[in-house]
Amino acid sequence: MKDDRMVRRSEALADGHADHELRALYERGGWERLVNGVYVPSSRLAGLSEQGRHRLLIDAVLPTIAEDSAVSHRSAALLHELPLPAGGFDKVHVTRHRRGGGRANAAVIVHCAPWVPYATVDGISVTSLARTVVDLARTEPLVSAVIAGDAALKRCDPQELDAELQRARGWKGVAQARRAVSLMDGRSENPGESQSRIILRENGFSVESQVEILDPDGRTLARIDWLVNGVVVCEFDGKAKYTKYLREDENPGDVVFREKVREDAVRDLGYPVVRWTWADLANPAEVVARVARAVERAAALPPPRGSVRSTPSGRQTRALLLNAREIA
Repeated sequence: MKDDRMVRRSEALADGHADHELRALYERGGWERLVNGVYVPSSRLAGLSEQGRHRLLIDAVLPTIAEDSAVSHRSAALLHELPLPAGGFDKVHVTRHRRGGGRANAAVIVHCAPWVPYATVDGISVTSLARTVVDLARTEPLVSAVIAGDAALKRCDPQELDAELQRARGWKGVAQARRAVSLMDGRSENPGESQSRIILRENGFSVESQVEILDPDGRTLARIDWLVNGVVVCEFDGKAKYTKYLREDENPGDVVFREKVREDAVRDLGYPVVRWTWADLANPAEVVARVARAVERAAALPPPRGSVRSTPSGRQTRALLLNAREIA
């Protein structure tokens, strides 16, 4: 037992090892007990994120869960590679295909449901992507659920998500889920954009995502993050923005300059522009105030000389959002 493997008590005893040898693994240092009866070298845990440790925890508890179970909720979101904030990864969530009998212990939370759509990720039975999004929407804070849902809509058929939302009728948290799904938009390119869009919409602004600004001749001048109230251009500047669009033989400074030229051209058409960063999202009230001031300035200006065009990728998500609002 000197390699990097996860050691299970049952397997070690079957191989001829004794309990006192297993106790020595962690009592003398160098090993940690991940859950009762499962040991992992400390070196394997060193430097792991909370999510990385949770992934090991999933492997550790899988042999102990019922065959009619699927990894679900936050644990399924991790396997589906959906973004979630830190915290809440101390226990593995699973859902059993049955109507009742949920329980929890030190390592596992067991949910029960009459319908569990399965998928397979890394050989593990997990709730489908659409079902995972709906479970998150029922149980997570609004912002966290929408951020995960935005990412999922890049891979998930909106009709499947709509169907799972309808199946959840009458379940705990379904009203919350309907609200979250109604705010999801697969055009969002990162969690910062998702969070920003929620802040704007929850504060009464009309927001259209990933809009193309056209010059008076109908040529595409820029693609923007949001057009707010039809007149204000809003952009979220994540750290990756200035590396994502690097061309060959360019540095981030070249991208910054190109963004400035692009923004100047948009302003020249008569659109006020508001930008913010992750640091600004720590004070959403100030972001809202800045956008509100820009809307007021736009009202005093002549109509913009340009025009706008919605991006095609939003068609399916807009239909989904309408369906979500109609579910009673």
